[in-house]
Amino acid sequence: MKIAVHAFDGITMFHLAAPLLVFGEVSWDVSVWTSSGRGIRAAEGVAISDVAGPSVVDGADLLVLPSWHTDLRPADDALVGLIRDAHRRGTRIAGLCLGAFPVVDSGLLDGRTAVTHWSAAADLARRRPGIEVNPSALYLDHGDVLTSAGTASAIDACLHVLRTHLGSAAASTVARHLVVAPHRDGGQAQYVDRPMPEPGGVGQLGDTLDWALAHLDRPLTVDDLADRAGMSRRNFTRRFAEVTGSTPARWVLGRRLDESRRLLEATSWSVERIGRACGFGSAVTFRQNFAAAYATTPTSYRRRFTSPSTERSDRSAGGW
Repeated sequence: MKIAVHAFDGITMFHLAAPLLVFGEVSWDVSVWTSSGRGIRAAEGVAISDVAGPSVVDGADLLVLPSWHTDLRPADDALVGLIRDAHRRGTRIAGLCLGAFPVVDSGLLDGRTAVTHWSAAADLARRRPGIEVNPSALYLDHGDVLTSAGTASAIDACLHVLRTHLGSAAASTVARHLVVAPHRDGGQAQYVDRPMPEPGGVGQLGDTLDWALAHLDRPLTVDDLADRAGMSRRNFTRRFAEVTGSTPARWVLGRRLDESRRLLEATSWSVERIGRACGFGSAVTFRQNFAAAYATTPTSYRRRFTSPSTERSDRSAGGW
């Protein structure tokens, strides 16, 4: 996998480092390039000289624009043309944080949805009236073009790219190395002018969340979780949203699907058995929820992300 990451004078080190760090964990071929082919100075004053020129984009599978100038200036014709040409060749395009602006300038998202840092969402909507801006999503992936929300959401988006190409196990391994969540629930709206949870809130729910993860084969209703936490249903639901940015039902469904992907990758269990182990009422319900979340079937997902050696070892261990 060859990746070309765009840099410019004044880019912050964090924005530039996010894709380098995530993709570097799986030893993908990552190059930093600038429009001039010359070195730059980051916003923090660090000089970066080991860069390539625009020609590196020609052979890239993924073109990443990890940020953009804080004055939100329009992308120049050369960069817009480069993005369009790369897209025509089949290169996937990713605009992370303010990097959504040059991607939007290219016209690739006309008639589609995009996301950027919440503070610049209104500017992005004005920039290109033909797009729909979703100010709350962490990232939006159309398959050929991806945009992400502010700053740390770049890590979420890059982990999503890993998950798409290498499977959830690989993405989870990288996330553990980086000490971040493999997949965050809720959107960036949870970070916009919201009060922090009261002291002790996370810890109080922590045991309940751990218990739920260990009992995904159970129904796990809101009342079950509230009782486990020793709270009223109303207080539990409110505190849960503060801590996770999600509803209990959505969080549980997400964890059931996460576990189902792990089992599809790591075992040879039947789809029916995996559905039961993950708390879905039937194989049909499991397949419907899986397809709605990932636009593929459990069987197709397994075919893509399970190696023959894993299947053989699982059968020899009695995985069926």
